[in-house]
Amino acid sequence: MALRTPPAVDALDADGRIVRIRPIAPGDLAALIAMHQRCTTADLRYRFFGSGRGVLGIEARRLAGLGGTGRGVALAVEDGGEIVAAASFERFREDPGRAEFGVLVTEEHQHRGLGTLLLEHLALAAGAAGVKELSGQVLGDNYKMLRLARRLVPGTPMPYADGVVDVVLTADLDGAFADEVAARERSAERLSLRPLLDPVSVAVVGASRTGRGVGARILRSIVDGDFTGPVYPVHPDADTLAGLPASASFAELPQPVDLVIVAVPAPAVAGVLHEAGEAEALAAVVVTAGFAETGDAAAQDALVRIARDHDMRLVGPNCLGVVNTARSVRLQASFAAEPPAAGGLALASQSGAVGIAALAHASRTGLGVHSFVSLGNKADVSGNDLLAYWYDDPATKAVALYLESFGNPRKFARIARAVARRKPVLAVKGGRSEPGRRAGRSHTAAAATSDTAVDALFAQAGVIRCDTLEQLLDTARVLVDQPLPRGRRLGVIGNAGGARLLAADAAADAGLAVPEAAARSRLAAAVPDAAAAANPVDLGAAADPGAFAEAIAALGESGEVDALVVVFAATGVSDAEGNLAAIGDALDTLPALPAAAVVMGMAEPPTALGARAVPVFAFPEPAVTALGRAADYAAWRSRPLGSRPDLPGIDRAGARAVVDRLLEHGDGWQSASDAAAILACYDIQVTQALGVASKGEAVAAARAFGYPVAVKADDPRFVHKTGTGTVHLGLGDAHQVRAAYAEVAARIEGDENASVTVQPMLDADVELAAGIVHDAQFGSLVMVGLGGTATDIADDKQFRLLPVTDADAAAMWRSLRSRPLLEGYRGSRPVDTDALADLLVRLGRLAEDLPEIAELDLNPVMPVRYGVQAVDVKLRLARTGDEPDPIARRLR
Repeated sequence: MALRTPPAVDALDADGRIVRIRPIAPGDLAALIAMHQRCTTADLRYRFFGSGRGVLGIEARRLAGLGGTGRGVALAVEDGGEIVAAASFERFREDPGRAEFGVLVTEEHQHRGLGTLLLEHLALAAGAAGVKELSGQVLGDNYKMLRLARRLVPGTPMPYADGVVDVVLTADLDGAFADEVAARERSAERLSLRPLLDPVSVAVVGASRTGRGVGARILRSIVDGDFTGPVYPVHPDADTLAGLPASASFAELPQPVDLVIVAVPAPAVAGVLHEAGEAEALAAVVVTAGFAETGDAAAQDALVRIARDHDMRLVGPNCLGVVNTARSVRLQASFAAEPPAAGGLALASQSGAVGIAALAHASRTGLGVHSFVSLGNKADVSGNDLLAYWYDDPATKAVALYLESFGNPRKFARIARAVARRKPVLAVKGGRSEPGRRAGRSHTAAAATSDTAVDALFAQAGVIRCDTLEQLLDTARVLVDQPLPRGRRLGVIGNAGGARLLAADAAADAGLAVPEAAARSRLAAAVPDAAAAANPVDLGAAADPGAFAEAIAALGESGEVDALVVVFAATGVSDAEGNLAAIGDALDTLPALPAAAVVMGMAEPPTALGARAVPVFAFPEPAVTALGRAADYAAWRSRPLGSRPDLPGIDRAGARAVVDRLLEHGDGWQSASDAAAILACYDIQVTQALGVASKGEAVAAARAFGYPVAVKADDPRFVHKTGTGTVHLGLGDAHQVRAAYAEVAARIEGDENASVTVQPMLDADVELAAGIVHDAQFGSLVMVGLGGTATDIADDKQFRLLPVTDADAAAMWRSLRSRPLLEGYRGSRPVDTDALADLLVRLGRLAEDLPEIAELDLNPVMPVRYGVQAVDVKLRLARTGDEPDPIARRLR
């Protein structure tokens, strides 16, 4: 495969500082010589096995010219405009699948993780070029390099002989390598974002002397919120603002600040950022609008460049601000109408208006917020960055996101899945509607809308997807301070028959069971006067506090339910205050059981009950729906993530050669025979088809296969053959075969790339479909669903993003509504589901290795005696451009 020069990117070192990684160019020769000359004699000895400096010019020229040779890649790390580290790999001429690597970091910039960062990017560039092994020799006493290698490939043997260690880095980018890179990225992000979310000091620029406007509102909010550190207003003319002494410029501040809030007019923002950066500020929040959202992307890019050049992280522009309610911080740097109460929810919103609404709803419902970030235009800090920060934040109990776009959805999937294994991640994705599907696309591609990709991403990453902001916050209320349900059994207790029935109905919609027999005898003894002493329990309108307490204890302690919903409807004869206190006290004795309360008929109901703060809802449905989402999340978290299994019988090089050959003639739909050749390299079975050139050959092929047979065109022009006269099925004799051949041949006459094929008919009780569709943002998706003529009618499909693990593949077919048919419904022949899962994993590996597969449609896929077999194949190839990298450490 050809080498692609990696783009220049900004990244974080191990200390959370910003550096630039870029390809080395011929014009860097002088800078490279200067870098090598700054190295110590010991470092040169470790790199070149000698202390002489005569080799420096030779090495600098090799690095400067390597990118133009096509044999390798050379990368540099720039900090403050100076090259401080360099690394390269160069292919072995005799084996292009292997390459030799080298790395050098100047002494004053060691211990920042720059060597690790460079080698990560080298490994990714090598893997993209088909280089599977990077090797190098390291002196046995070069402990720094050996530690670095062990971090990159933990557990890999390193042979030692004659004082030299052979280090081999394999470019397996989806196993431990990717996990280690992600762990280093999370650590760096936490250090990088600390000045933003946990600042020691804050400056505000743009607060007016009149006290009006956004800047003044934020300054007053910070002061009124009792921020624990010093606050510095910066104003060229004011002496005091919000009761604080003002400074005319950053140069006059008594000390550098962690965080700068910028609320000046758009034309002045760049100058303020530059001045703040020169004064060593570490983070900035730009609330000012008037940048990319109004079409001025260049001005926004300039802000990012200023921030990166000064080692600052940037939130916004066009945002609402940031909040941290921790006692050690108490930062209310936003202009939201209602500052939130302290709690365990971390909230990020791409929309300022949605953020305001979310904070207001949280305040009304008693949902405590630990931190809030209004992302605005996401010029720098994104949802991915915040997820990485919140991963290790002990005060964050759950994360809630409102997103309208993904900067790098492939990396989001990896980060979100890691976070979700520790704490709930909830999301609302704005913009779910889809335009009409284009005619002429395969079944797989037509079904794979962008919202389908989002669904697949969230499902694999364990993200709890909510349709509305209210649902998101309701679900967060039952998750932040409560344990997860251990199963899907719901207990319902109430004093209003209609309300408890609504709760039971909502449970069915949420996939929860309401077992009627749960604790029946205990309930009958505990509340003998109940109108219905069975789950759902009806205590009657006149139920007293004792009845509620007894029923909650009987059902909650039975071990026969996994969550509780308690409904109290206030009436003229009920003791509202006493009943609510009893409900709260009773639920406090069940700390291991998640619960929700519903209070109806009260003008000002409480937001929570008891010491454990069980959330109170106005109606049964949202309470039960939230518990249903909590149960779904608990089930995902209890399942193993799965792994990428070793797959025998794969010939990557052979498939790559076929794809490269086909792409020489351009993008587009390919013949079924070429598609089958690629599938054969991945041991994906396709029903044999014979090309024929006459009626006689067609009849001979039919007799060889045995009737019935199909006669069809192998012609890329016909994506859908049905209705075009290019496919004839179930032909039972020679006369039918001759007639079918004549019609198909007439349809494709004049196209030298088309041919007529004969194929045996397969018989099965169920037909399936499977395939691949590539999305430039999300990557490739693998699909399985009901096939044949039912593909579009039944709309029973499941999608997964890459990589497809063995657990993903099993979950795909098990999630189909038609699953009973696969398992042998009412005596039908069951499908070999192990073989089906193997097919899906192989399709996933094919999509990983060959992203040029834009669409692959296998329909139908038929169960056969030994496994499953694709009968009809459609394949479209397309060259790929620069797409998001799911692994590389880089800032947006």
